[in-house]
Amino acid sequence: MTEGLWRWHWKRGPGEQTRSHQTRKRKRHGKAASKPPAPASYLLFPLPSSAPSDDLTRRRPIPSSVRREAAQPNTTGAPRRGRASRAVSAPVLSRGGGAECAGSGSGAGGRLPSRVLELVFSYLELSELRSCALVCKHWYRCLHGDENSEVWRSLCARSLAEEALRTDILCNLPSYKAKIRAFQHAFSTNDCSRNVYIKKNGFTLHRNPIAQSTDGARTKIGFSEGRHAWEVWWEGPLGTVAVIGIATKRAPMQCQGYVALLGSDDQSWGWNLVDNNLLHNGEVNGSFPQCNNAPKYQIGERIRVILDMEDKTLAFERGYEFLGVAFRGLPKVCLYPAVSAVYGNTEVTLVYLGKPLDG
Repeated sequence: MTEGLWRWHWKRGPGEQTRSHQTRKRKRHGKAASKPPAPASYLLFPLPSSAPSDDLTRRRPIPSSVRREAAQPNTTGAPRRGRASRAVSAPVLSRGGGAECAGSGSGAGGRLPSRVLELVFSYLELSELRSCALVCKHWYRCLHGDENSEVWRSLCARSLAEEALRTDILCNLPSYKAKIRAFQHAFSTNDCSRNVYIKKNGFTLHRNPIAQSTDGARTKIGFSEGRHAWEVWWEGPLGTVAVIGIATKRAPMQCQGYVALLGSDDQSWGWNLVDNNLLHNGEVNGSFPQCNNAPKYQIGERIRVILDMEDKTLAFERGYEFLGVAFRGLPKVCLYPAVSAVYGNTEVTLVYLGKPLDG
């Protein structure tokens, strides 16, 4: 650490000698000059020995008025404004204290009470929370120990539309953290047909009444490993073709005419809810579910899609009934939840549920 940085960080208390006086005294007695430790009460977190001498590492103490403002409970759910909201940020918290906290647990960050960390984390965005979770085990447990904590509730209030939280769209998600995860896996506004748009709730696709066109949409995030489940349901007429399934990034999301867009090539796999046919590579792979007189889909009925990238299978559930595995031998590529529709003004909602429950 440079001379100037030590001079800036070291704070002389009552009765303490100046650093220059201490240095001269050591030289007179033949002792090597050493740098005095920075008082822990002065630094928000200890700086590493290799910290650069720039403004980002120079952390002035937070004024007592700002500390009192930040300590007051936030009952509105909205992010706090003013100096208290900027008093401590993720880069400030994680710089320097992370190494000690993660290693010996002696860092200042590792000693902060969980309630204080939760208050600070409630002002951060998701990308900053990801960085904080990597600082040490204490911070990780504080973030992921309670999925209904103030951190996730506050992030939900800032990120999700009021309609999504007020209606039953997310009724099958048990926690605020699961709701945030579902929003991250919702339909992408940049990866859909030009004839559809995503409603303000962030989860529902609306198809405009365009003649002789089949239109689809993919989600923001695809999967190349693990097991995943999501729910899909129509909130309007199906028309002649209504397909749910998966697609690669190369699969088209719009074509002319009324066709089964998902399953029209080797880049997508779909189940047509109108005639109960399985579709892939432009061919019908049989009816689904495989039973006599299979019931037709009812508007508003939630279909659960289960993608297993370990076994390379795609399966479906209706209600609490497992309908069976629809596709096997899926390729080891990134696959996205997708839908395609043809009926004008129809709406389709997709909600990511996370890892499916066995049994």
